[in-house]
Amino acid sequence: MTYEVPNQSGKLAVVTGANSGTGKEAARGLAGAGARVIMAVRTLAKGEEAKRDILATHPDAKVEVRRLDLADLSSVQEFADQLIAEGTPVDLLLNNAGVMMLPKRYETKDGLEMQLGTNFFGHFALTVRLLPLLLKAAAPRVVTMSSSNQAPIDFEDLNWEKSYDANGAYGRSKLADMLLSQQLARIAKDKGWNLLSVGAHPGNSSTNIFDNGAQYGDRPILAIRIAWRITPSHSPAAGAAPMLYAATRSDVTQGGYYGPRFGLIGSPAPARISKRGQDTQTAARLWAEAERLTGVTLTSVGL
Repeated sequence: MTYEVPNQSGKLAVVTGANSGTGKEAARGLAGAGARVIMAVRTLAKGEEAKRDILATHPDAKVEVRRLDLADLSSVQEFADQLIAEGTPVDLLLNNAGVMMLPKRYETKDGLEMQLGTNFFGHFALTVRLLPLLLKAAAPRVVTMSSSNQAPIDFEDLNWEKSYDANGAYGRSKLADMLLSQQLARIAKDKGWNLLSVGAHPGNSSTNIFDNGAQYGDRPILAIRIAWRITPSHSPAAGAAPMLYAATRSDVTQGGYYGPRFGLIGSPAPARISKRGQDTQTAARLWAEAERLTGVTLTSVGL
């Protein structure tokens, strides 16, 4: 099940992890609706291959590939600085990229646990750095991809230095993404910004996210892969639909959350925010920790 994206002509969209899966399908949907899309990817060759595939279905699409490694805060800064220098307002930021179920603990270039560092801290730094351009747009939106798999935030061992659990680390990163969308929504409301911050989740989408471990020299965790594969699933295009819905529907609300109608599969619809996702104190503390650990703050970007 896909989602028909309304006209996006004249808008600039940034989609992270746009070389495959839900990110590629989100980029395809936005480009096909007339948006100029920047495909932010870690590996340029894979991004260019995805771009060619999108152009095969939408020959007139305005898409470009730029390098962004969310596991490297200097790469995040370089990517954002280039956009800031160009000065074009960013209408849509889709925080989609992610790694999942890494069999053992790895660190980003900045010493953060890889799943939390990529899925949350990298997107946090990118979002805050791009806020000046987002706030220049007429009706900007930030959509952050979460998951139905959410695990508690443990501030005593936030980066899994005492112990490590692959599923728990992924779930923590996805709850952190949910809290990012909620806290940004509160900040936007408090500051009177004309910016919508919303969350989305893909349900069980049949993407290659389970192959993330291979890039670090590991095999995916077989038992988790099998359990996930035998549950109901839908296509990457269907998995991207809630994110596109959140990015483009006129009835989307501040701090909203969107996913498949039937939980794991189905057409996009409003979804229930977990009790943990509604925890304002944890969200505020996590935002402060993210500022401390990334060095990126609202003040540092002039807001």
